[in-house]
Amino acid sequence: MSKTTRIVQIVVLVAIVAAGINLYLTFRERRSGLAVAKQPEAALDPDYYVTPKKLHPQDLKDAKELTRQPVWVRDGYRYAYYPYAGHSDFDHPAGTLGPIEKLSIKDVVLDRTPGSPRQKQVMAVFEQDGKRYAFPIGVDDNGDYKIYSDEILFIQDPHELYKHWPAYVWKAIDNHEVKPGMNEIQAFFAIGAGSPEGTGMSNPRIVDFPDNGHPLRITFTNGKATDIQPGG
Repeated sequence: MSKTTRIVQIVVLVAIVAAGINLYLTFRERRSGLAVAKQPEAALDPDYYVTPKKLHPQDLKDAKELTRQPVWVRDGYRYAYYPYAGHSDFDHPAGTLGPIEKLSIKDVVLDRTPGSPRQKQVMAVFEQDGKRYAFPIGVDDNGDYKIYSDEILFIQDPHELYKHWPAYVWKAIDNHEVKPGMNEIQAFFAIGAGSPEGTGMSNPRIVDFPDNGHPLRITFTNGKATDIQPGG
């Protein structure tokens, strides 16, 4: 038997012995119950799984899909709306859209852009108390449409999108109130858009809410409201 053959046999034998030892240790560990239990994965916040549908409108025809179902305002007290009678009265805003306000869009039309002879506004028309109003959801720059209705409106009922929230949370939201323990999304739904102080990356994190003329300064610790004070 050659020297090379002997070396190969020794290597194979060592590998077999090592495999046998490993198999023996594995069985012994299982029998003795010493195997390390798999650690459960941290549960993710159910809010992360919410993915609202979007229309992705590319032109006026696409945007008219908003008339086919109710819509709800995403960020309350951020977007102005105007009296509408064939054209929008941009000089006299009628108010701002409320948080999670439900609207029935009657039409989507092109209107003038104040101060621009070329650009036109894409306006969503709705009715309230027997009167018609409109708010901008995009622009038409000589046939080049930029429509951002997906950032302004839900096309699904938020109560269904976030149905995992407890009833008391939805009651506070519907009453436009923020309660301790509510998260930032819930606060936005209740009292509209807010702006974080500083970089917005700290914990606790402080967010200032205009709340339609009734400002609040809310501290969120680990994502939950822990201090609610009148704002300046």
